[in-house]
Amino acid sequence: MEWSNRKQHKPNTMMMLWNNGHGAIHNNMHFTATGWQPMVIKKRSVATAAVMFLILVSFFVFAGWIDASVFSHTSTQKPLILSREKSKSTQKQEFPLKCTRGNLTKTCPRDYPTSHKPSTNPDRPVPISDKTCPSFFRWIHEDLRHWKGTGITRDMVEGARRTAHFRLVIVDGKAYVEMYRPSIQSRAMFTLWGILQLLRWYPGRLPDLDLMFDCDDRPVVQAKDFHHPNARPPPLFRYCSDGWSLDIVFPDWSFWGWAETNIRPWGGLLEDIKEGNKRTKWMDRVPYAYWRGNPNVAPTRKDLLKCNVSDKDDWNTRLYIQDWVQESKKGYKQSNLESQCTHRYKIYIEGWAWSVSEKYILACDSMTLLITPRYYDFFIRGMAPLHHYWPIRGNTKCTSLKFAVQWGNNHTLKAQAIGKAASKFIQEDLKMDNVYDYMFHLLNEYAKLLKFTPTIPPGAVELCSEIMACPANGTWEKFMGESMVKSPSDSIPCTMPPPYDPSSLQDLIEKSNWSRKQVETWENEYWQSQNNKLKH
Repeated sequence: MEWSNRKQHKPNTMMMLWNNGHGAIHNNMHFTATGWQPMVIKKRSVATAAVMFLILVSFFVFAGWIDASVFSHTSTQKPLILSREKSKSTQKQEFPLKCTRGNLTKTCPRDYPTSHKPSTNPDRPVPISDKTCPSFFRWIHEDLRHWKGTGITRDMVEGARRTAHFRLVIVDGKAYVEMYRPSIQSRAMFTLWGILQLLRWYPGRLPDLDLMFDCDDRPVVQAKDFHHPNARPPPLFRYCSDGWSLDIVFPDWSFWGWAETNIRPWGGLLEDIKEGNKRTKWMDRVPYAYWRGNPNVAPTRKDLLKCNVSDKDDWNTRLYIQDWVQESKKGYKQSNLESQCTHRYKIYIEGWAWSVSEKYILACDSMTLLITPRYYDFFIRGMAPLHHYWPIRGNTKCTSLKFAVQWGNNHTLKAQAIGKAASKFIQEDLKMDNVYDYMFHLLNEYAKLLKFTPTIPPGAVELCSEIMACPANGTWEKFMGESMVKSPSDSIPCTMPPPYDPSSLQDLIEKSNWSRKQVETWENEYWQSQNNKLKH
């Protein structure tokens, strides 16, 4: 699902504007911070507030987060809701965006609740969730284990700044952000949008914290560099990691929408895929392995194309190249994810690193053929080979894919069960409520490790949904509106499961390895029998 070749980092127009204007913006932000601290608690004059907001807007325009044209022709802008409303169906109080025309001094409203008491069991003095978090939440403990003994100092956080795109500080339930460099497309913007929605979902529940976030694909904090006894690895958040790195995994931006590819926010899209699964019964689906994507982002994907059907070979696959540029020109008519559950088998392969396509593929109840990955995101470690997906060797893709499809077509009930188990996991364990709960518990556990009191950095600005969404237009406006949390949750976060003890974790790893070896054994026996037939 990648947009372009990840090895090419050609700056787009917004990036060039950001780079050209960064010096002036930085100076202004520094003056703002040292002179009158953006969004601090003191009262300011109207003129000062106006200057502050214009500086803030300029920052977001140059950073590529909003379209400057949104501030022209204000008489034709979208209708704006200026007061609280109650849902007629549930009578639950909603807090829509507070946007205004013309009055640009309006920034972050102060009437969104800073706390919310959910309806819990009255017999319990301390609210305890009746729901236990999915098992993959246990990996939060493992991802943070490297700092359990030492804690996290301010210097360690600063040490992660080298590659970070932004710094996020939460103080008294409010978010403050210091931007360092533009991210690929709108990754940083929608990641921050997601964090703001978490604050609206659980107002006042997150502790004060201070973290660095890198929006690029591959992990950079190498474990081998921090083996010595006094090692102090920098805590750095990102979308994926691997077995050789210490980067802390966090839900990716596309859960709130991937505007550049017209992929909707996860909550609504998940329902669409669920309905798409019903359109074609499994036995009526095309009995081949399907993949559509951009092969130019990684050599492994180019190698996958060798497994496509040809006059010479049929590896039981149907592979299609996705040209996102051409697709955008045609209105994304061939990229509706809910319409791609038409084959019995779907292939997942990494791109430059892990790929966001993983969750969309697993959401189909087709059996996922997962080519041996190097990287992991936050949820895949809760899924098991032969239960949720069929493992495919990375070094012999074609023969492994052919055998997998052959096996599935000869064991249709078992293949269906694997596909159903994956889609059930995605539909239930990866619904947006659990995504927010994962974010909550990860940030909460991280904050417990801080050995300093988080404070607002001089170059940071307060960020809220209004600052990001009110000036937005087009797809950005649509996706932010669709994914916005309008009311606090009436439930409390799920109960965090305990860490793995060493023996349980080892058993889990060995069980997964055994399943993969079992598939390799079946595959080897199959091809040996085929070779014997040819000899006779």
